[in-house]
Order: sequence, then C-alpha cells, then structure tokens
Amino acid sequence: MQILHLDSNHPLLADELEKIGFKNHFDLESSKSEIEKKVSNYFGIIIRSRISIDKFFINKCRKLKFIARIGSGTENIDVEYAESKNIHIISTPEGNSNAVGEHALGMLLSLTNKITSSNNETKDKIWERELNRGYELKNKTIGLIGYGHTGKSFARKLKGLGVKIIFHDLNKIKKNNDAIQVSLREIKEHSDVISLHVSMTEESKGLINSNFINSCKKPFWFINTSRGNCVITKDLVEGLKCGKILGAGLDVLEYEKKSFEKLSTVYTEPLKYLINSKNVIITPHIAGWSKESKIKLAKVAVKKIKKLIKIK
Repeated sequence: MQILHLDSNHPLLADELEKIGFKNHFDLESSKSEIEKKVSNYFGIIIRSRISIDKFFINKCRKLKFIARIGSGTENIDVEYAESKNIHIISTPEGNSNAVGEHALGMLLSLTNKITSSNNETKDKIWERELNRGYELKNKTIGLIGYGHTGKSFARKLKGLGVKIIFHDLNKIKKNNDAIQVSLREIKEHSDVISLHVSMTEESKGLINSNFINSCKKPFWFINTSRGNCVITKDLVEGLKCGKILGAGLDVLEYEKKSFEKLSTVYTEPLKYLINSKNVIITPHIAGWSKESKIKLAKVAVKKIKKLIKIK
C-alpha cells in the first residue's frame, strides 16, 4: 500500500505509517498537472494546502482509498465527488485546536490591553500611559461564530476570565458547560467580542460584511483565526474607521493565496490600512502552527488512518 505525501509534515507521520505497512512516497515540489500523471496506483494521499484535489485529479486515482488533509478545513478537496467514489476524507482539526484557541486569546488580550501598540510605541521612545489605557474582559460577552474544535478550545480558555460566552453554530450542539448556543441575531445583539471559528463554505464566504457589521448593536472587537475569505476586508476597514469595530486580530486575510503560504503581490488600499492601524494585529496564518500542534496533527492523522484500515 503506497501513500503519496504532497506537503511536508512532522516525520512522525511517515514513520508511523511505515510501521503499519505503508510505503511512503514524497513529492513536495511538482505541479498539480505533473502529479496527476502518477497518482493512479496510490492507496492514500496526504496533503495540507499546496494542491487542490478536484474531479479531474480524483478521476486519475484508480486505487485511492483516502485523502488525509493535515489541519482543519477541506475546502481544497472536492469532498462530495471523492466520497461518491468511495474515497474517505480525513481531516485533523483536533490536532491544532488548542494552538488556535491560545492564539485567539493572545490576540484578544493584546487588543483589549493595547499590548502590541504600546510595545511598538515604547520601542520608538514614546512613553504614553493614558492613551494606552485598556479594557478588562471580565463581565464582557464573547460571541463565537462556529463551535467546532477551535471554537470549543477558545471557549475553555475564556471561561476563567469571568466572561459570558455565547455561540452560534449551524448544528445543534449538545449541552455545553462553557458556552450557550444562541441565534446569529443574538450574537449581533449582545457581543462585545466576535470571533470566527467556521469552515470555508459558500455560506461562510463573506459572512463578515457591511450588513453584518452595521447590524451589530454594540461596538465590538473582532478576531478571525478561521479563513480570510469569510471577511470582506474593505467592509472591515470601514467598520474600523467608524468605530463600530474597536480592533481586529487577524491571523488570516482575504488576500492569501490558496496555499496560505503567501499574500497576493498587490497591496490593496484596505490591506494597507490594516497594516498601518494601531488597533489591528495581523499574523501570517500561524494560529494553529505551534511546535506541539505539528506533532499532534501527525498523531491524529495516523490514528484516523489506522481506524480506517481497522488497525488497533
């Protein structure tokens, strides 16, 4: 049974797969069209975000039994078509959900306490105290949109801060001791902080737009550690300019390439505004990118592949 790895991952992944009888092949550089010429005999494919797997690609895979996406989200896979061909889709959001939750909390605390902006000022020899007076999170309402692995992780970390946590999710969530499920309308009505934890779907694309922002009752801080395309950046900028959005922590941007490895080369006016704003923190899609999560993601993938082929 041969497995084709199309992205680099922790060595543990390949080592453990070899122990259970798989033969690992690696192609970390070839183009999609080049890869399509040689995929016909592989039992499994392991990817992150470098390659998109569409119908044409899948039709080239005569013996394929699974596609494992290391990370959260499967938008670079035609999941419906793959499953129609009896190809199992494996995703590993459990592996980096703790890292994402910690990153989101770090961004939020930095925004509300003006840690990043005041640090930059101090290093520029500006010692300003009053203008850097922050806000406490205690007694604030935190609204989470999406309550999968990362949403739950963020909620657990927030719980000890004396906040009220509410969430909206398309699925009915079983009773949860960390947060209360509400409608999207209630998220907009009550939230002092809104944080995105959704998958990239047609429904979530452009979810945060001018209509959404203007329909929120209170000014709010905004955190996005899910996908950049869930936010219309120019509308976010208008929200920041008018004070409806108090600050934004963005680990993902609308302008990322599909592989997430780079931004587009064109720096638009909205992006320039974000870069120059003191109340905006931008990180390069690293919320789930911890030393520990790299290992955990590999372990989760191995566990799910073993379950698929019924190895204990």
